[in-house]
Amino acid sequence: MMLDPTHPTPADDIRAALDSLRAQDLPTHGGRTLSYVYDSGLAEADAIGRQALAAFASTNGLDPTAFPSLARLESELVALAAGLLHGPPSTVGVATSGGTESLVLAVLAARNGSPHVERPRVVAPSTVHAAVHKAGHLLGVDVVSVPVDPVTFRADPAAMAAAVTDDTVLLVASAPSYAHGVVDPVAEIAAIARERGVRCHVDACIGGWVLPFLDDVPPWTFAVEGVRSISVDLHKYAYTPKGVSLLLHRDPGLRRGHIYASAAWPGYTMLNTTLQSTKSGGPLAAAWAVVHAIGLDRYRELAAVARQATLDVAAAVEAIEGVQVVVAPDSTLLALEATAGCDVFTIADEMSSRGWLVQPQMAFADHAATLHLTLCAATAAHTDELVAALTEAVSAARESGPVEVNPDLVAAARQIDPAGLDEATLDGLLAIAGLGGGGGTLQVPDRMAEVNALLDAVPRALREALLAAVLDRLTR
Repeated sequence: MMLDPTHPTPADDIRAALDSLRAQDLPTHGGRTLSYVYDSGLAEADAIGRQALAAFASTNGLDPTAFPSLARLESELVALAAGLLHGPPSTVGVATSGGTESLVLAVLAARNGSPHVERPRVVAPSTVHAAVHKAGHLLGVDVVSVPVDPVTFRADPAAMAAAVTDDTVLLVASAPSYAHGVVDPVAEIAAIARERGVRCHVDACIGGWVLPFLDDVPPWTFAVEGVRSISVDLHKYAYTPKGVSLLLHRDPGLRRGHIYASAAWPGYTMLNTTLQSTKSGGPLAAAWAVVHAIGLDRYRELAAVARQATLDVAAAVEAIEGVQVVVAPDSTLLALEATAGCDVFTIADEMSSRGWLVQPQMAFADHAATLHLTLCAATAAHTDELVAALTEAVSAARESGPVEVNPDLVAAARQIDPAGLDEATLDGLLAIAGLGGGGGTLQVPDRMAEVNALLDAVPRALREALLAAVLDRLTR
């Protein structure tokens, strides 16, 4: 439904138009979308979160003296998280728009905390979230990617230690890694950082509100002496509306590097703790409301339920011919790979046709392409349905056989310089990939297996260029 913006539109028509648009999206409740969204299954918590989001939507976090309520909400959430993560009394933090901003700020603080280093370096395992690479790109920091253990998929402390130089300002570990769901050996990595006099950041964006409630998790919090900062997203397993994350530092001096002030203009003196200036207080208030509506005792129950669901699905996969668990999960994330007779991209399509979103992950280095499953509390009630759908999807994928990519096309793609692609060439490549409709338009097929298999086979830089072109055309 297209609305005419020239004249006022009745509220019922606006609501109908929004409902029509929303109907095209993936469901955010019900536990069948195993990526992007997180569902507690608690309707009352969702409701109070939406109410708080609306009530504080017009507030502005730019100036905490104008909106002291936001400063209070932020400080209480930081204190709560610090308690969960064994932070000392000196722990401080900020609320950000999400995990990417938290990670960018962690890198920014480390860079600015070592002003004597002309070209700072961050040392991270190859499984670290891509937001760390984005931070390096934005901030002029070199990110040194160190291969992980090929069996456990955890960071290799010895290899990371060997990569540290006098220009290194930060080591990063994951708790857990997004792609494989395993916790890096944080204690060993933090010890290296402490010995070399650099910071250690733990990216717990996806695990920070789950791991504290689970038993038998290797040390990864501020209880580890060398850990200097931790990021944890509330809009993931705290089940709050998007987008809000927390970045915690062991002491105020560590945070100072990402506080920005500028009086270099005739207006108000700009003062920010995050990358944003104006920011709605809605997500912060919603997070505060949901966290209190659920409570730590209930979070412990939800974490246990999601963890058990993950273990149940992992165990069930053992009986499904054609797919296997890549590595035993430490949290609530599961990575699967195809064994023989099928491919993960076709399985993903088959799962989609059965009402389940599982996220295909391309091959990387020596790691095969995988399927990513994020299991949340709401999924736990449907694990039997999930396993049944996965069994059917793998069977259908085995029957159709693996997607075959034209080797001549891949060979030709390897000769292309992504840096020199113009619009016309990109349009042609998108058409070859099955994504172009001609004339700069985009045509996304219902089934993506062939497209994903081709993207998986071409060099990574070309894949990045093609997907950037897709995003550009989707948002025109």
